[in-house]
Amino acid sequence: MERIGKKLFNWASDVDAATLEQASRTASLPFVTPHVALMPDAHVGLGATVGSVIPTTGAIIPSAVGVDIGCGMIASRTSLTASDLPDDLRGLLDRIAGAVPAGVGKGGAGATMPDELGAHLSALTSKEAATALAQLGSLGSGNHFVEVCLDELDRVWVVLHSGSRGVGNQIATRHIEQAKKLMAQWFIDLPDPDLAYLVQGTPEFAGYIDDMLWAQHYAMANRSAMMDAVLDQLRAVTSDEYGETDRVNCHHNFTQLERHHGADVWVTRKGAIKADRGDRGVIPGSMGTRSYVVSGKGNPLSFSSCSHGAGRRFSRTQARKTFDVTDLEAQMAGKVWRSDHPKELLDEIPSAYKDIDHVMADQSDLVEIVHTLRQIVNYKGI
Repeated sequence: MERIGKKLFNWASDVDAATLEQASRTASLPFVTPHVALMPDAHVGLGATVGSVIPTTGAIIPSAVGVDIGCGMIASRTSLTASDLPDDLRGLLDRIAGAVPAGVGKGGAGATMPDELGAHLSALTSKEAATALAQLGSLGSGNHFVEVCLDELDRVWVVLHSGSRGVGNQIATRHIEQAKKLMAQWFIDLPDPDLAYLVQGTPEFAGYIDDMLWAQHYAMANRSAMMDAVLDQLRAVTSDEYGETDRVNCHHNFTQLERHHGADVWVTRKGAIKADRGDRGVIPGSMGTRSYVVSGKGNPLSFSSCSHGAGRRFSRTQARKTFDVTDLEAQMAGKVWRSDHPKELLDEIPSAYKDIDHVMADQSDLVEIVHTLRQIVNYKGI
């Protein structure tokens, strides 16, 4: 870890100048206190840096939470081992694809909206409510995925990455635009317009908190619904007798009120996991590399946080210009994946991401590795 100026602490040894500049702009805001913590997977994002932890007093930056509110990871350990799996895993991949809709705008597979979530739908716009109902139980696209993995004892895990889908994006966009309008009304100049903020004590702030917390719960329920569906498909190709022995479900795009350094602050984790002492989290690599189940160490300088993944080294556009289908196929050798769609998945090539082992080494003071997972099946939306 290195200190950069008075208000930026950096855990990323593999980071570019643009990322550091963006994080410094966020740290310069007067209500950001005492400092921004930059995680080892950090890269440039919208407004605020992906892979940053931003403590604020009296205000929240909606774009720092991001447009995929509550996005996160869920991992389930089963009682199965590698020897219980079928020799040909292509059938399992096809079953997962049939049970978990994936892709831009794809609807869910009939998942039931929990009562505690349904009660808030009337507070949303009609479009947001309709999207929420339609997409519960769906994966999305981009870096969202379902994987079947083996741990260090060859035990079978299912790992899934997804968030609040279209409704989270719609909610975030509505509140980001509202924050920008308020900045204009109050004649507030910002180092980046996407750092527009909402002030605690105002109706706009309260409205955002209500919607944002709901979207976090929606995202967690969405992951749980998909995990249950995948475990059913795993059961269909193995044994009705197997059970689920552990489950970890954690956000990495969210904000909540916490106490740090003797003060109550809103801690926004944009691409970061809460890693207080004993907190469990899931840190994925890329679609061809390892993932980790971790336990937090509660480092106060990081506001008890850690990275949410490997972090991109190349943007999607840069990845498509730098690599070709042959590169992707070589890097996914030995794994079962949607190999009939390599062009669509090229921007998710493992080389587009930082080295996950390098990232984990950078944050050895933030988390302890509990399980190392190697993927054998990967399913992504296209």
